[in-house]
Amino acid sequence: MSTDPAEMSDPTLEADVFARNCVSRPVLQEVASRWGVLALAALRDGPYRFSALRRRVDGISERMLSQTLQTLERDGMVHREVQQSIPPHVEYTLTDLGAQVADQLIGLIEILESNIGAITTAQERYHRE
Repeated sequence: MSTDPAEMSDPTLEADVFARNCVSRPVLQEVASRWGVLALAALRDGPYRFSALRRRVDGISERMLSQTLQTLERDGMVHREVQQSIPPHVEYTLTDLGAQVADQLIGLIEILESNIGAITTAQERYHRE
């Protein structure tokens, strides 16, 4: 898939994440990153203010969370809303697209969590061999 802006808006072109220049590949990389997955999965529970989301995604730095949310907002998965209050508050929610992606990520997370015993056993076996 081309990265030419004129061609990117062409509805006849299909995305192919396996193609080197496909514009969907960097989006997949951001969504599937450690922090992208966790931010989207956390936001599936509902709206979060920045500080609450940072507490929910334990271990993420303020800078990394900010960058992750900006990227997800740019890609149309997260909506950022400034609440008119004193002091102003910012709230983050998933868009419809973000919710679809988060649902798939939650499915993956649930598979991994429910099979952590088998995963740990496989890791131990791998390191013994």
